[in-house]
Amino acid sequence: MECKIYPFNTLGQYKYADIIARYDGKWIFSKHKARDTWETQGGHIEGGETPTDTAKREHFEEAGAIDFDPAPLCDYSVRGQFNGKDISGNGRAYLAEVRKLGNLPPESEMQQICLLDTLPENLTYPELIRNLFRAAEKHLESEATV
Repeated sequence: MECKIYPFNTLGQYKYADIIARYDGKWIFSKHKARDTWETQGGHIEGGETPTDTAKREHFEEAGAIDFDPAPLCDYSVRGQFNGKDISGNGRAYLAEVRKLGNLPPESEMQQICLLDTLPENLTYPELIRNLFRAAEKHLESEATV
């Protein structure tokens, strides 16, 4: 899979929305019920949703996040396959500090979440997640110097 990062709101034709989030100073990762890897929260934009709507919905469904405000982070494009499926498309990513986490909803595709200081080694979409985290860390560093 190939992934490229772009400034927020530059690509258009968005297929995905993702959220990179922290809670109590730690990064939030989710483990899907059908996989043994860790991922950030995100997914397909459904009919009638904006990318922001999707990021909020996915963050609740996949991490139990209740109180947070997603902030623009970046756009990205992915090209390639995952588990034999073409996942090529554009996405919009957000960054959030979560103020309140609840339980995973019963209908969640995720089996658990974890809070970590760094990226885990076993990632579902390694190139995408590493690129999004570099963008998040760069954004947070620039905020700290302002």
